[in-house]
Amino acid sequence: MADSTPLSSLSSALADVVARTAPSVVSVHSHRSRATGFVWKPGLIVTADEALADEGEVQIGLPDGSTVAATIAGRDHTTDIALLRADTDLAPVKLAATVPPLGTLSVVVATDRDAPSAALGMVSASGKGWRSLRGGDIDARIELDARLRFGQQGGLALDAAGEAYGMAVLGPRRVLVIPTATIARVAAQLETRGRIARGYLGLGLQPVRLDDGMGAMVMNVDQAGPSATAGIRQGDVIIAVNDQKLSGVRALSRTLGPASVGAVVDVSARRGGEPVSFKVTVGERPEA
Repeated sequence: MADSTPLSSLSSALADVVARTAPSVVSVHSHRSRATGFVWKPGLIVTADEALADEGEVQIGLPDGSTVAATIAGRDHTTDIALLRADTDLAPVKLAATVPPLGTLSVVVATDRDAPSAALGMVSASGKGWRSLRGGDIDARIELDARLRFGQQGGLALDAAGEAYGMAVLGPRRVLVIPTATIARVAAQLETRGRIARGYLGLGLQPVRLDDGMGAMVMNVDQAGPSATAGIRQGDVIIAVNDQKLSGVRALSRTLGPASVGAVVDVSARRGGEPVSFKVTVGERPEA
């Protein structure tokens, strides 16, 4: 028998990594949509929210070819994480609390047309936390130079040692990985509450340009919301929050993450050209 070469050794190692992980990876069927998921805890499956239909039944395709029904325990559009409940005895995946460095060789273990699949790639970006376009806090920026089909979203991203460091999803122009720290934080809240708490001021705002910067005109006020309680009225123009000048309505919305609920903020505004100020206790955004 010929001696093994470095390339054949690498190939065998990668095949072993995939074989060890595949038994905990499932396919997710929802209304005309297919995705991949993995067992996070016994009976709980994490998948990509973007690939999960908004309505209809959900079925889980198991590695042995059978299917079981699933229910949605919760979903968070802002971090692209959804949590499903299903009656399975599949072993959970052990998630590693690591962020792979730039250039790390990676493999995505997923399903494609109900069959196990794998995609090889490299970490093309690895950096600090960021905020998604939908306002979700992602603990690390990880991008993969890999090709994924739509149904492979929700697959596990593994490093060369076989450590699962996140969930692969399709971004606007690249493959992104939602890191394990984000999955652990969001999935835990979805398990217990079914949703992620978001800050709520109870205001409809319109950006306006002022002589000395930007402001946000109050177009409508939820009379049962925290801003109405604090005394803010329609027509007021907000110019600063906690002594920080307003840079725009979107920037204000981005401050209303889960940690903001219950916080008291100082809101500076103008009413009829005169300065006014309010103390607003940030509420929790009602369910749609």
